[in-house]
Amino acid sequence: MIVILNYLVILSFILCYAITALYDYHMFQLNSYSLWTQLKWLKANFSRGYIVRHILALPIIGIAFFDFYTAAILSSLLFLIQCFFNRPRKAKKPLVYTSRVKRMLVTNILILAIPVLLSFSLQAPYQIIILALGVLCTPLIVLLSNIINMPIEKGINRWYINDAKKILKSMDKLVVIGITGSYGKTSTKYFLNKILSSKYNVLMTPESYNTPMGVVKTIRTSLKSFHEIFICEMGAKYTGEIKEICDIVNPKYGIITSIGPQHLETFKSIENIIKTKFELADALPDDGVIFLNHESDYIRNAATNKKRVSYAISPRGCNYEAKNIHVSNNGSAFDVILSGGRECHFETKLIGVHNVENILGSIAAADYLGVDADTVAMSVRRLESVPHRLQLLNRGGMAIIDDAFNSNINGAKMAIDVLNTFEGFKILVTPGMVELGNLQDSCNREFGAKAAESCDYVILVGAKQTGSILEGLKSGNYPEEKVFIAGTIEEAFRKIESINSKGFQKVVLLENDLPDNY
Repeated sequence: MIVILNYLVILSFILCYAITALYDYHMFQLNSYSLWTQLKWLKANFSRGYIVRHILALPIIGIAFFDFYTAAILSSLLFLIQCFFNRPRKAKKPLVYTSRVKRMLVTNILILAIPVLLSFSLQAPYQIIILALGVLCTPLIVLLSNIINMPIEKGINRWYINDAKKILKSMDKLVVIGITGSYGKTSTKYFLNKILSSKYNVLMTPESYNTPMGVVKTIRTSLKSFHEIFICEMGAKYTGEIKEICDIVNPKYGIITSIGPQHLETFKSIENIIKTKFELADALPDDGVIFLNHESDYIRNAATNKKRVSYAISPRGCNYEAKNIHVSNNGSAFDVILSGGRECHFETKLIGVHNVENILGSIAAADYLGVDADTVAMSVRRLESVPHRLQLLNRGGMAIIDDAFNSNINGAKMAIDVLNTFEGFKILVTPGMVELGNLQDSCNREFGAKAAESCDYVILVGAKQTGSILEGLKSGNYPEEKVFIAGTIEEAFRKIESINSKGFQKVVLLENDLPDNY
């Protein structure tokens, strides 16, 4: 009987630990495997991220001193109850079992095996206490498994990077275009890829692959000898990260789409963001060209010793300027004078001035690279919405403007302007903007005040980070009865269904969608 109870305790512990650790690995992956980001996340989410997920392991330490039969049964029961509460829930972006995660899991098992095996040589109370401490220390063991694996991970990454460099070096005629910016870089990448593909064999980094290892993976798995142009999106949260990608791909051309207060938590200052984005310009060769969006004061005023080609949607004396801009809920139209002096008219079904800005940057680069005007115009007409970036969808009679991947104040305010071009009952659904450092509250208040001017109803997702938006709404004298705070996006959509729009079509703006670690 004692042996059976011993096994019961061990098995219930293993189950509880495994389920708890998988959650911590999921959050660690969403926090980009960054030790400090994960620790900051744990501190900020101590209640739901730690207390709720470990609390039942604490009384087990006291229960361990009961008689063995009672201690074994109660501790097993508490391990299993904690396991039930920690069971995996539906995630927006589930844990991906990458090779790195699998290696950390193996290391974790080895770390855990030592105290578990040692516990067999101890008396019952101390064995149970060690197992309870194992569950209580789950987040730290997860981080420890990463620290132990770091030399291996660095070696593997170095091998992949060198392999990608060899591939690029073997393609001496390949032209690499880097695209970076606080926002707009993914849309610009999609648009430029579409336009350039009318003349060249083009490969772009897919989706939001914009980290060094994401770029390396694209090169190693998708770049072929027939490709003539490689469009590489470059993202960063820390100074030096754009240079790191440039050192791998060696771009000849670069586009900086925007600079604004994004990821200020990690960049610390707007000056660091400017410096990081211009690492792309610094990395270009002497005959390289940097395309700069002069709508941004930060970009316009920044110095570079590389040849610059400027573009803007307002008169700023740029090389490329969009004129006669007309934006409606049916699409956008504008005129641009191209390099040969020919004024060309462009039409697209994409909505929003923000999209015109990104298309203009793509037109400038394509024109410079020799795509003729008629082909560019035809490609622009055929542009499709980029998923989750002002993407217009029709769901059961509702018009949905999906701007879920936007998390900056300029883009958010432009999205409200787009919503305002629609006829109907206008509903904003948003969890607010994050990672804006000291500016986060003021940006969200500003966003709330802007929403108060146009929206018929506002649904805030999550009470914790939307308080500032609520303050902004109140500053605009927005009626409290037209605001609903939902716990989840699913609850938000249930609320939308129940709203009486008095016969008008519901037009829903989904502005930003936070990942599971928020």
